[in-house]
Amino acid sequence: MASRAGPRATGTDGSDFQHRERVASHYQMSVALKSEIRKLNIVHLLMWVLMAAQVIVSQLSLVSHKTVATPYQWEYPYLLSIVPTVFSFLALPRNNISYLVISMISAGLFCVAPLIYGGMEMFPVAQQLYRHGKAYRFIFGFSAVSVMYLVIVIAVQVHGWQIYYSKKLLDQWFTSTQEKKKK
Repeated sequence: MASRAGPRATGTDGSDFQHRERVASHYQMSVALKSEIRKLNIVHLLMWVLMAAQVIVSQLSLVSHKTVATPYQWEYPYLLSIVPTVFSFLALPRNNISYLVISMISAGLFCVAPLIYGGMEMFPVAQQLYRHGKAYRFIFGFSAVSVMYLVIVIAVQVHGWQIYYSKKLLDQWFTSTQEKKKK
């Protein structure tokens, strides 16, 4: 037993720690992956709030369309991307494999698919901006297509890492359940 105060056990110089128990590597990896997924979920949540704010402000005409552009068509289905994040948050505390799988599948459907469609939808507008320097939609003075392409680039990275880390976490959970079944 370790003692915070008092004499050290006789016959030891402190170098006999090799035999002590350690936390299994898959548990350490699980904790690290959960932390990364939580960080990515928070970043996605912030992006989702900003996009929802843009859609709400535009639909309720709270600000002129010159200040905040009307949303592109892909932004409406992208608002459903909150679903995978909710399932991900629900899966992490209790290692719920079903919720994590639902989160991964719905991330492809509700997150990545609208982003791909958005890239294709905005391409002609971006091409016109690049060739002629003309923009017709603005978000706080910036070209809306440029801002939304920046959002797409960030969102693709966030969702890609979410899916990657979720897959790695799922593998870790399966490893630990397989080891328990063998015992």
